[in-house]
Amino acid sequence: MTQTSENVTWLTQEAYNKLKDELEYLTGPARTEIAAKIAAAREEGDLRENGGYHAAKEEQGKQELRVRQLTQLLENAKVGTPPASDGAVAPGMVVTIAFDGDEDDTLTFLLASREYASSDIETYSPQSPLGSGVMGHKVGEDAEYELPNGKKASVTILKAEPYNG
Repeated sequence: MTQTSENVTWLTQEAYNKLKDELEYLTGPARTEIAAKIAAAREEGDLRENGGYHAAKEEQGKQELRVRQLTQLLENAKVGTPPASDGAVAPGMVVTIAFDGDEDDTLTFLLASREYASSDIETYSPQSPLGSGVMGHKVGEDAEYELPNGKKASVTILKAEPYNG
């Protein structure tokens, strides 16, 4: 479960451990592997026309970006249960909405950081148009968010419950 409040990100112990393991892999074995790829490509000669070298350097850049993202996330993480819900939609909750008040046209999703996306339930970031549109609204209230085409869409909050993983 992830909840962002100011710069704090709430994580379950499981999510924290998963992200910490990924960081340890990226800063250990993965760095060694990419360094070996770069060294092998460098030995092939002219670096200006060496596709393997450039691909390895690009992979290294992406890997280092992920290391910085994980480091920052984990530095600001609080492990445990987020503060109790006051009935309003907040990160870490499973939210069910009805589009345009039609209770047959619904969507249930986890409002959480993409870092915690799972295959069990669709995840929307609190920063996404839908996520930011429903944030803070209570069950029974209508919320509005902007569609990619610039038009507004209306939804009704049917349910908002803490995610139990």
